[in-house]
Parts: sequence; structure tokens; C-alpha cells
Amino acid sequence: AAPTAATAALPAAAPAVDMSKAYFDEINDKGHVVAALVFSPGTDRLKLESTAMLQQIAAMLDKHGKLKLRIEGHTDNVGSAEANQALSEKRAIAVKASLVEDYHIKADRLDAKGFGGTKPAFSNDTPEGRSSNWRIELVKM
Repeated sequence: AAPTAATAALPAAAPAVDMSKAYFDEINDKGHVVAALVFSPGTDRLKLESTAMLQQIAAMLDKHGKLKLRIEGHTDNVGSAEANQALSEKRAIAVKASLVEDYHIKADRLDAKGFGGTKPAFSNDTPEGRSSNWRIELVKM
């Protein structure tokens, strides 16, 4: 399959270190893991730096064929709640689309949902906290 518009620039090189077991263990222990994915600012376009993480997620899903994930997009509370909600949803959908189209993961194993700024993991009172609230979480279904 051809790469999606969101990931057209992403290469298919193998990651240097296999972390898929660590991610799987964290999902089993905690029910979720934060995925280190990077997007172009204000867009749902995955950046090149996301390639290794996407490969690790795909490897984990390949190794654990019964695992199903909800991909959750989150933001901080700066700006319009509607815009943050829409962008978080688009980013979650972009991750799902990449896993399905670029890594051949079955779509019925993945769900994508955006939460905007409604579920902060850190305080929005500091720049660091706000930055950390912009995240993608993988949640075991």
C-alpha cells in the first residue's frame, strides 16, 4: 500500500532497538503507554521523528495478534476547546491511518479518539506541563 498523505515522507527503515516488548509490558501493567510521536505544529502530519515509534507500535501489534488499542489524542488547554478537540481527533486518526496503511495492521484492532484538553496528565500552569499534555496515548481495549 502507498503511504498516507500524513506519512508520505516516512521511511521504512528498521528501528535500531526493539522496544515493542517494553511497550507491551507497560500497556499490560498500566493499561496505557504514551507514544513518542511528533507532529508538524498545528497539523495532523506525522514528522520523520515518529517513524521509529510507529515501527515499534506495529511490531508490538504484530507480535501480539489479539491486542487491540485505542489511540487517544490529547492537548493542553490553550486556545479554543473546539480547535484542540478537532486537532486531537485528527492526530489520533492519522496515527491509526499510518498503522493500517503503512504497517498493515488490521483496522478493527484500532480505535482513534480525540479528547482535546479534557484529560490533562500534567498541570497546564507551566510550559512544560502544557507541552507534556500534547500527547498520543495507546490504551488497551
